[in-house]
Amino acid sequence: MHLVPAERADHRIIDADRVCDAIAVLADGAGVRTWSERFALLGDPTRLALLVCIHRVGPISVSDLAVATGLKDTAVSQALRLLRNAGAVAAGREGRVVRYRLLDAALGPLLDQVAPAVATTHRHG
Repeated sequence: MHLVPAERADHRIIDADRVCDAIAVLADGAGVRTWSERFALLGDPTRLALLVCIHRVGPISVSDLAVATGLKDTAVSQALRLLRNAGAVAAGREGRVVRYRLLDAALGPLLDQVAPAVATTHRHG
């Protein structure tokens, strides 16, 4: 019970080893917050659709994303601004065209898991 904080030492504990293991897993509170924020980004259908498109096709412009998703350019731009501020995507200029790419590499594997389900739902839904 060496990891149990003093203010919780008087709580009822069933399995002290499991409690210590669980506390050790959560030791990095910043990591929990970071992943919670990532999942919050994925929790919005518009942002999720944009992230899946960006991840799967690579750098893509706002207008192309709007056509692909059926959203208005302004809605895409607003969502991309939030994703950019969160560090999920980055913008790169190619002449007069700004294209977005996935910046947060940790999102890639999650989007790989989601993309087939999104494609199936989009085709049949």
